[in-house]
Amino acid sequence: MKALSIAATGMSAQQTNLEVIANNIANINTTGFKRARAEFSDLLYQVERLQGVPERANQNIVPEGANIGLGVKTAAVRNVHVQGSLTNTGNKLDVALAGKGWFQIEGADGEMLYSRAGAFNTNANGELVTVDGFPVMPAIVVPPETVDVIINKSGQVFARVDGEPDLQVLGQLTLATFSNEAGLAPIGNNLFRETVASGPANVGVPGEPGFATVEQGYLEASNVDPVKEITDLISAQRAYEMNSKVIKAADEMAATVTQSLR
Repeated sequence: MKALSIAATGMSAQQTNLEVIANNIANINTTGFKRARAEFSDLLYQVERLQGVPERANQNIVPEGANIGLGVKTAAVRNVHVQGSLTNTGNKLDVALAGKGWFQIEGADGEMLYSRAGAFNTNANGELVTVDGFPVMPAIVVPPETVDVIINKSGQVFARVDGEPDLQVLGQLTLATFSNEAGLAPIGNNLFRETVASGPANVGVPGEPGFATVEQGYLEASNVDPVKEITDLISAQRAYEMNSKVIKAADEMAATVTQSLR
């Protein structure tokens, strides 16, 4: 009986859906986190009767066929890259992006990675780094005698050095955009990797057309909507229950047939 295997694919799909929702809820307070959405597609169809062929030789064409679906499969888990709300932190090294764009981060092996999490700090050498110690690119070094750091909306970084009247220019933050942000591969630690699906990075200066502006003293919050996630959670739970009821009904029908053969 095909209903057993069909309903089993539905339960498996809803389990995946539940895991995606659980990860969204777990990261509800993760800086720069982008919620994910599970996408599903139907499986192959078994053709019981083919449409568009003559019923008999030189007779009327069959207008409709009989195609029985064999279930569902997970097609993709898509990260939804929409803007999260900005939270004021007051920290001079916290920066948020208002609009499209990604900070460029140098990975452990020198690979260029990308992030929306702007909770930056300085390491022992004064280099601007992420909370995990990965350098922000292009490299910016803050002098040890700095008393204040200023980052404008265009990504220019200035330092007010003790005893000097003029601001010292430390560097320029640049951003990367992609043709298909959904094609970026999440690798954890708020980092994403460029892929063939995302297309190559288009690097520019904040504030230019198509690039975000930089907001100093703010962080971009997760774009997870708790109400929507709870609604999706209830929907996934009900779908799982319905598939389990199909399995129970198919089992009872098979039991009826078995008892009739005794």
